[in-house]
Amino acid sequence: MTVMRAWVVPMLLGVALVCGCAGQTGGPTGAANARGAANAGGAAAAGTKMDAAELPDLEGRRVVMVIAHRDFRDEELLKPKALLEKAGARVAVASSSLEPATGALGAKVTPDVLLKDVDAGDYEAVVFIGGPGAKEYWDDRTAHALARAGVEQGKVVAAICIAPVTLANAGVLDGKKATVWRTEAGRLRAQGADYTGTDVEVEGRLITANGPEAAEDFGKAIAEALAGEEGPA
Repeated sequence: MTVMRAWVVPMLLGVALVCGCAGQTGGPTGAANARGAANAGGAAAAGTKMDAAELPDLEGRRVVMVIAHRDFRDEELLKPKALLEKAGARVAVASSSLEPATGALGAKVTPDVLLKDVDAGDYEAVVFIGGPGAKEYWDDRTAHALARAGVEQGKVVAAICIAPVTLANAGVLDGKKATVWRTEAGRLRAQGADYTGTDVEVEGRLITANGPEAAEDFGKAIAEALAGEEGPA
């Protein structure tokens, strides 16, 4: 029995660490909180702590957030979205289908636009949301083209959790400082990125974050980057 404990406990801890962003952690309470955020529209229940007075004025700024059709990470969408909208930004959600998308913890979100129809020129920021389903876009040419167009046009281009792999595979992180959910650090390095391991990394107009615990700071970083530019014409 002593021998069994010696390997079972580390194994369970390892599973918990690996699943924090790419899978489901937090147990029933975490899942319930995420479902509550979704059912409440994601705003107050998503848990953003910034008061409206502390937020930059993003009136008229346009943001598109790309989610997997299945198993996007709930709070990585809901928290930044609520924060940006509170600041006045207009946020559209894009996915590979217009049917309701399902988060890893149960959130239900109906996308506004198909990924294939997103034009980077229509937005000031392009944001890729993580979660286990984000692998859908790792090798997706449409997602890669959107990321490259955003960078080429000087947009804010951001990704969280395992979604920075999509940016890396699109070739936009080569020679750039970036972070990602730690299990995927090698994928960033393989594409020439300078992996830092920080919660949120800002490299010019590129913003990356490492998982759900960084969701609010990720949203703040996007808001600050948007506030530093002229508003849309």
